[in-house]
Amino acid sequence: MEQTQVARPNPTASFVSRAIGFLTSVRAEMQKVNWPTRDELIKATRMVVGLSIVLGIIIGLLDLALQLILVRGIALIAR
Repeated sequence: MEQTQVARPNPTASFVSRAIGFLTSVRAEMQKVNWPTRDELIKATRMVVGLSIVLGIIIGLLDLALQLILVRGIALIAR
């Protein structure tokens, strides 16, 4: 009985062609991106930094209040 061999695709060539297709798609998508202007970027950065500072202060105050209530308050009750 004769054995027939099935032709297998070259895995290296397949990988290279898929990688090239992927990079081509990435380049096409990057050209569609609507990049922010410098002024928009500065405004958004200021908002993020400002909100981070405000949130940090709020969390710090809540931590201080809970520490006073739970740690010192319970210590006073236990005496």
